[in-house]
Amino acid sequence: MPHVQLIVGSTREDRFADHVMAWLSDRLRVRDDLTYEIVDLRDHPLPFFDQAPPAYTKRDYPNEAIAELGQLLDRADGYVFLTPEYNHGYSAVLKNAIDHTFVEWNRKPAAFVGWGNVGGARAIEQLRLVTVELEMAPLRHAVHVLGSYILAMREDGADPLQVLAPLDPRLELLVTDLLWWADALSTARASLPG
Repeated sequence: MPHVQLIVGSTREDRFADHVMAWLSDRLRVRDDLTYEIVDLRDHPLPFFDQAPPAYTKRDYPNEAIAELGQLLDRADGYVFLTPEYNHGYSAVLKNAIDHTFVEWNRKPAAFVGWGNVGGARAIEQLRLVTVELEMAPLRHAVHVLGSYILAMREDGADPLQVLAPLDPRLELLVTDLLWWADALSTARASLPG
């Protein structure tokens, strides 16, 4: 059964990511075709990247914080990047976490849930380019949380499970695609020598 990690790419106080995370967790919790865990970058503070490229150093981690994150990422068969869009791009904390690791991501699928003025589309497009460099398989289907959903969440008593419910069909498409790729690439990785 594929193991999926939700990579939370925002560490801001009062972040919208918490609403998206609650909705995703609720929808994934009832599935019997995957396991999942949340990788919240708040729990993995890293210095700004200033070391030898991990593409060359592999799993020779320079400190315990990076080793902990790398070992955590290694467990996944696929990822869903939860990304805000800041100034037409994704967050610095997400870029920093990605740059500290490399082989952990290789030959695994990447899916995306973004939010912002255009549903995080520009951040997701940039992340797709980065994931190709990480030798990942970025998927076509994404979930774009538009500004109208963000505004609706600002209302008193707004429930993310109800506000984001219209995105459920899109999420189902994303997860179905992610699981297919996770299974296929897991089988292919298992056949590699060494």
